[in-house]
Amino acid sequence: MAAVWRATTMGEADERLMELEVRLAFIDDTVNELSSADAEIARRLDLLERAVRQMRSDLSSMRAGLGSDPGTEPPPPHY
Repeated sequence: MAAVWRATTMGEADERLMELEVRLAFIDDTVNELSSADAEIARRLDLLERAVRQMRSDLSSMRAGLGSDPGTEPPPPHY
């Protein structure tokens, strides 16, 4: 009787171990996908930051080309 109980217990343990291995494989895949998504987001953020810096530089150049900064000009006469 003890041998039958042990065989059933070992079979259950094997099933539980297999279930844990399957879950671990899914978790591992999810972590890898999230890591790839994080890398892509970081790359896009870097591109956006570069574009904003370039636009600021272009805007400063345009303001300098117009003659002066509008913030430093006196108000128009009708004020």
